[in-house]
Amino acid sequence: MLRPLSKLKVEEIATSNPAMERCLRLAQLAATSDVPVVLLGETGTGKTLLAHAIHNSSTRAEKAFVAFNASAMSDTLIESQLFGHERGAFTGAQTTVKGKFELANQGTLFLDEIADMSPLAQVKILRVLEYGEFERVGSEQMLTCDVRIICATNCSLLGRVRQGKFREDLYHRLNGLTLLIPPLRDRLEELPALIAAELKASGRREGKKITAIHPAAMEKMLAYGWPGNLRELSHTVRTMTLFCDGHVILPEHVVFPPDLKVASEEVGAETPEIAPNEPKEKEPNDLSLSKALMRHISLVYEQTGRNQRRSARLLGISRATLARHLRKIAPK
Repeated sequence: MLRPLSKLKVEEIATSNPAMERCLRLAQLAATSDVPVVLLGETGTGKTLLAHAIHNSSTRAEKAFVAFNASAMSDTLIESQLFGHERGAFTGAQTTVKGKFELANQGTLFLDEIADMSPLAQVKILRVLEYGEFERVGSEQMLTCDVRIICATNCSLLGRVRQGKFREDLYHRLNGLTLLIPPLRDRLEELPALIAAELKASGRREGKKITAIHPAAMEKMLAYGWPGNLRELSHTVRTMTLFCDGHVILPEHVVFPPDLKVASEEVGAETPEIAPNEPKEKEPNDLSLSKALMRHISLVYEQTGRNQRRSARLLGISRATLARHLRKIAPK
């Protein structure tokens, strides 16, 4: 969607959403220091992308960015993965292997799904953060490291502390700055730009040139809740690119998980140039994504009797965001 993760910087991430703007401002500040960062957001909101961007915008950008997901590993594997092991340390250890902390020395270590890390792993990590030293499994030699820690979680670490599932001392070590990444349903105004970027990338991958999206198709996407956030959006756009055999995305090309079976049966059928049963003379001249968004908001606003509170709730956005859009629209 954007530049490769290895190159992306915070300042290159564009947004028109106030909550996301605040998140990116804090991310830019975080990049200027080594303060530990916790990225809090639902699955698929782009936590890994933002972690890369913070690293790439920091003074450690020329050093390694090492990612580690410890949510589904045994304590034995976690210790070996994090700190490495010596040859012969255990059955199958035929060579000496460096761990994540050693590989990330002078760079950034990204700990994904930190809230699900086991109690033993929490103790081991706390020791490294406190003293900056560790031992490989099977070795008595103490090694030192200098790493910047960025964590990601889809649930509140403080909540896990209160439940007795996360060490309070480790929480205070990691929680230098928490960045809340808003879900896609709260960034409705960004959908047209995000879809356009994904369509361009997907079309390039699939060798197709898609020039527009039908308003009804756009309304279908706007009405969806996007529980999988940006990750689901990317997969959905790629799927509808595959289904599209012309230059315009139509409503039948936009499929979500429950619709995939039905849609797959229709692949190969001749696609009409406009939505079924819609007269040509009523076809809007402007098929841009931004216009489709404005039409959808205006339609919902009118259907609720111009009730801003109800309209905002139906659209899944704040009243302030709705009011900002309404200022750009001349309702009928």
